[in-house]
Order: sequence, then structure tokens, then C-alpha cells
Amino acid sequence: MSISKILWVDDEIESLTSQIMFLENKGYEVQTKTNGFDAVEYVKSNVVDVVLMDESMPGITGLQTLQQIKEVNSNLPVVLITKNEAENLMDEAIGSQISDYLIKPVNPNQVWLSLKKLIDNKRLVAEKTTSAYQQEFRSLFMALSSNPNYTEWMEIYKKLVFWELEMEKSDSPEMQEVFQTQKTEANTEFFKFISRNYASWIAPKSDDSPIMSHTLLKYKVMPHVEKGTPLFFILIDNLRYDQWKTIQPIFAESFRIQEEETFYSILPTATQYARNAIFSGLLPIDIERMFPVQWKNDDEEGGKNMFEEEFFKGNLKRLGKGDLKYSYTKITNNHDGQKLVDNMHNFLQNDINVIVYNFVDMLSHARTEMEVLKELAGDETSYRSITQSWFEHSPLHQALKKIADKKVTVIVGTDHGSVRVKTPAKVIGDKQTTANLRYKHGRNLNYEPKDVLAFKDPRQAGLPVPNVNSSFIFGKGDIYLCYPNNYNHFVNYYRNTFQHGGISLEEMIVPVVRMTNK
Repeated sequence: MSISKILWVDDEIESLTSQIMFLENKGYEVQTKTNGFDAVEYVKSNVVDVVLMDESMPGITGLQTLQQIKEVNSNLPVVLITKNEAENLMDEAIGSQISDYLIKPVNPNQVWLSLKKLIDNKRLVAEKTTSAYQQEFRSLFMALSSNPNYTEWMEIYKKLVFWELEMEKSDSPEMQEVFQTQKTEANTEFFKFISRNYASWIAPKSDDSPIMSHTLLKYKVMPHVEKGTPLFFILIDNLRYDQWKTIQPIFAESFRIQEEETFYSILPTATQYARNAIFSGLLPIDIERMFPVQWKNDDEEGGKNMFEEEFFKGNLKRLGKGDLKYSYTKITNNHDGQKLVDNMHNFLQNDINVIVYNFVDMLSHARTEMEVLKELAGDETSYRSITQSWFEHSPLHQALKKIADKKVTVIVGTDHGSVRVKTPAKVIGDKQTTANLRYKHGRNLNYEPKDVLAFKDPRQAGLPVPNVNSSFIFGKGDIYLCYPNNYNHFVNYYRNTFQHGGISLEEMIVPVVRMTNK
């Protein structure tokens, strides 16, 4: 372990000799300065891990020195030591981003504890995380092998996401590798589970199926519509549960989270199927039957998501809520987003406001088209980080802040997630075969049966039959489906990109969260 370097700044530094010796005996290297000017100059040209600083010094004060040090290195932890317990001074110090605050006279153990907290914190957290996950590993392994039902699968996935986010704090590549192996194994088991059960969930007489896209509004949104309390249903397209967990703290600043749950996206986990199912309250096969003009199959010309509002209106009628006053807004670019911010107060007149926000979808599609985004979102960690940064600075966040002090209900959901694809698989089909990388439908498809869940009769999956002898196949885990012609180019171009349409925990188990104002 490298020696930690401490800079102690105090105009009465000679009175601290015994304290400094104590720290040196604990293995720290301590440099001293007697005023703020020298401290700032020292920080400019030397490596320092923590600054200990007296608040009242002649020349420039501790707070002024703090400000200048932060301009040199904003991440350098500074511990302020002061005789003064005045609240306004504390507020100012905390506002200036001090890392800790000690009141004189300080005893050596206090200083040591503060340093330990600042310097060793990361290492201690990492070690604790690793050992906690080692204990949890076994119970997750047991859960996977005990034939979990759909509720237990949602719990398993939440736990996996929890550990994935915890692992980011630990700098142990070995443990992260163990974790990735466990997640892959979970997806393999989940694929078998979906293959065995999906058709029975979709069957018309099914009385035991999870909440899915087509029943989401009925069970998770409509019961919370109350006269006099506007409800905002915000659908952020293509938002995985781990991405939700990353932006959750930003929501929690303005809203009280009442219920954080997950539901199952229907197959294909693709916008035109899953999102149309959410708004219509119908499976795709029934949408096609009831809205033959509006429903478009993959191989047909025309927009596939042009009629969500119409589907939503029909759904309200069938649920006996046709008299509700509603709005439907779809955001596909920043200009629309700004209009949403300006318009937010008008929505407070409505019973229910639907806002569809397409950002994450634009990001994940763009990610495959644009090399820049490939660099930016090369793995789950960076994908989450981009999502967080986007949301923090987005018009959607601004718009929500405008209603945070009003009596409202906010429900955030999504249509499906996405998975980072790593394993190519060959599929051969005729000219009508669709281009999606995680699912395909067409006639005479040739594929390796172990790679996919196939429905020879799409109706068993609640899907329309586009052509006679059309079948659907859905990729498992992190597989992406490529044609034999130009195979190597496709394989390399799409490897490690985020795709959706198939069967994985990340695509199918997705968040629905209810919040109220604080």
C-alpha cells in the first residue's frame, strides 16, 4: 500500500508536534505549512491525499484557502479544524464542500479517524462489498436452482442489479468476473423459465400470469387516478431496472417514492409491440383485430407507433374511464422537451397526463449507429452513467421539478429494457425476414434451436400472423441473430451494442414506480 500524504496547515503548527508524530507512527507522511498562501502553492505542485486546515489564520482564512485549493483540485478532501462552533460558519464550510469538520482542541485519535474515513473509505467499502457478495452468492445460487416462479424471478433480478451496482464500488476485477458469470447463468435459467411458461401466461383463460405490458395500465396506473389529483404517467422508452436505480436518487430529491415494482414486458421486447400493448391494454394479436388499419407488422410500410393515443383512448373506454380528462404528449427531440417544460402547468387541469419520452431509445439505437456512442457506452457501467447524466440535465427533469410542489401522483414506467449482445448466432430466412437482431419473424427460418425460443404459430405468443407459415423466434441471453451473408462484418459491428426484442432479465423485467409530492 502506498503511503498517504497529509498537508497540515496551521499558524501554530509547532504546538501540534505530538499530533504529527502520532500520525507519522500510523504510517502517514505529514507536510506542514503555517499559512493559506503557502498551502495553495504547495498543493499546486505536490501530491496530497488530504489537507487538515485551521479555520482562523492570519493572511487568508481557512475558508478562503479552501476555496483556492478547490480551484486547484476540486476532488482533494479538506478537513476544517476550528475553535468556532457558530452555525453559519459550519453552513458556509459545508457549502464550500469540506469533507469533514473537527472542533478544537482535537485529540489525535479524532484526526486519525477522520483520515481513515477519507482515505481508506473506498478500500474498506470495496472489501466489505466483496465479502458480503461472497455470502450472498450462495443464496442467489440456491434461489436460481429452486425453480423460481415469476415473482421470485423479479426478486432475483432486483438482487442481481443491487449487487451489480454495489460491485461498481469495489475495485475487484475477480469478483466482478464471478458476478458476471452468475448473471449469465441467471439469464440462461430465465430463458428456460420463459420458454416453459410464456405461452400459458398469454393464453386467453390464463388466471395466473404476472402483470405484463397489456395489463400494466389496468393494474398499476388506473387504480391511482383520483379526481382533483392529476396523475402523470411517464413512460421512458427502453429503461432498464439498473438505469432506473441510477436516476432514482434524482427523483427522490423532489418526490416521495411510494411503490417501486417491476413488471414483465411482452415479447418481442420491442417498442412497437410492448408500447402499443401498454397503451391499448391489448395483446398485439387483438390490436390487429380491433384496429386493422392502425396496426402495422414489421414488414409493412408506415410508422409503427403513430396511434398510441388512439389505442389509449380505446383502452380508457373499455376500462369504463372514458370520461377522464387526459393529455398525451410524445417527446422525440430536445425542442419537444422544452415545449413540455413550458406547458407543464396546463396539465394540472387533467385527470391523467401521459408523457412518452424517447431519449433512452434514441441513445441505444444511436449507440449502434454512432462510433462516438460506442465509445461512451461500451458497457453497463457507462450506459448507466450516460443515462444519469442525461436525466439530470434533461427537459424531463426540469418539467418534473415544476410540479414537485403540487399535489400530484407520478408513475414512471417503461416499455422494455435492452441487453448488451455478445454472442452471434446464424439465422437463414427469406427476403421478408425482419432485420431485428434479437427477434425475427418470417417464413422458412433456419436457426439453431438451442439459441432461440420459437413460435411456429405466432398466435400462441399473442402475436399477429403476418404471412401464412410465418414464425417468430426470440434470441436468448446475449445472443444476436445475424444472416450468413456479410456475417463477419455484422458480427463485429454489432458486438457489445445494446439491443432489445429478445429474452433476457434486462429486457423483460422492467420498472414501474409510483411517487407523490413530498
